[in-house]
Amino acid sequence: MPELPEVEALARAVGERAAGLLVARVDLAAVSALKTYDPPITAVEGRTVGGTARYGKFLALDLSVPDDSMPDDPLRLVVHLSRAGWLQWRDALPAAPPKAGRGPLALRLALMTSDAEPVGGLDVTEAGTRKGLAVYVVRDPLDVPGIARLGPDPLTPAFTVELLTSILAAQRGKQLKGILRDQALIAGIGNAYSDEILHAARLSPFAPASSLTETQLAGLFDAIRKTLQDAVTRSLGHGTGTIKAEKKAGLRVHGRTGETCLVCGDVVREVSFADSSLQYCATCQTGGKPLADRRMSHFLR
Repeated sequence: MPELPEVEALARAVGERAAGLLVARVDLAAVSALKTYDPPITAVEGRTVGGTARYGKFLALDLSVPDDSMPDDPLRLVVHLSRAGWLQWRDALPAAPPKAGRGPLALRLALMTSDAEPVGGLDVTEAGTRKGLAVYVVRDPLDVPGIARLGPDPLTPAFTVELLTSILAAQRGKQLKGILRDQALIAGIGNAYSDEILHAARLSPFAPASSLTETQLAGLFDAIRKTLQDAVTRSLGHGTGTIKAEKKAGLRVHGRTGETCLVCGDVVREVSFADSSLQYCATCQTGGKPLADRRMSHFLR
């Protein structure tokens, strides 16, 4: 799943390529992906891309009316890539609209210059059969329910160790892994980077929030900021086609079950759930104790 660092890199990459271009045509290939109807999806056509923004794991394109003689009515095209979605820049697009329901394509945005010269555009795709990708056309980003409920962004100055402490204090016995992934508490962190953050902070994914010392709280805060910022830095400058590979290459525990921990040399272990899994290092994070399969909800003894 694309998380904060990848969406941030995508937003910047798209902004660099698309800013100032006009939307020539929008093709909705997966009707189920569109979650709004007013304004209609066709309202984005003829508008200028003013820039991009990120809200947690949501990516937004700012679209404005290009004619100064008309009152501006800014719109945002907002995309949430869910588990298997992606956004790809294309230097050239087929002239014919895609056939609805065929293949992974969900949305295509054809762009042009002010002289109506085609310059490629964006394909929003989703792999697999489980569809969760969502597209919105709104006047205000807060009109998207998922954005309206977001917690603080961990890479903004407003996110402080004191704020993190208050978030954890309010959750009391809730486990750290779940807190980090809860978008209403902290925006943008998913399954992969929660594993990475907890490994860097040397904390068990199942440690209750109320159990942390002041030193551990400070360490968790530093791990959140450094892990995410380092991932953003690695991703910047990559094209939309290589950001995913950069993410995978930079992960130290997530997705590396059975490999050697780069910190201590122990083996990276896994806990499986019904539809996901987590990875951790017992030596670094749980005092050397392997964790039981959470389907049994107990530590191994």
